[in-house]
Amino acid sequence: MTENAPIIYVDADACPVKDEVVKVAERLDLIVTFVSNGGLRPSRDPMIRNVVVSKGADAADDWIVENARPNDIVVTADIPLAARTVALGAHVLGPTGRPFTPESIGMAVAMRDLKQHLRETGESKGYNASFAPQDRSRFLGALDQIARRAVKAVQAS
Repeated sequence: MTENAPIIYVDADACPVKDEVVKVAERLDLIVTFVSNGGLRPSRDPMIRNVVVSKGADAADDWIVENARPNDIVVTADIPLAARTVALGAHVLGPTGRPFTPESIGMAVAMRDLKQHLRETGESKGYNASFAPQDRSRFLGALDQIARRAVKAVQAS
């Protein structure tokens, strides 16, 4: 691992793919930082870091935004956090394997706002699709691809 290697930041509260993140990080020798309001299982692996933030509404998001750099990798289902970290130049991936890019984040934010409006007006119950085995598989492949791309970008700079 080089000093400038990308770091994988995980918005860890309710993240269903922590094990997959660790698997890819181990293969590519990358540091993983799990950021949460609490309840993280400690790890003896020096490449795995746990950061516990205050219980504030966006404390984990703010911590990730303050620490992520261009070419780092952020794993989150939180669309506003995805938008903030895409703007930093980070590679951002949702737990279902959906990448958030400068080209796609605007539509993701608009859809989130629309769904929130529909829930608030009672026109939608707001049910989300459950997390499926194919989501886990898609995530694993997408993270591996994004991590390799991030490593190459850092090595080229």
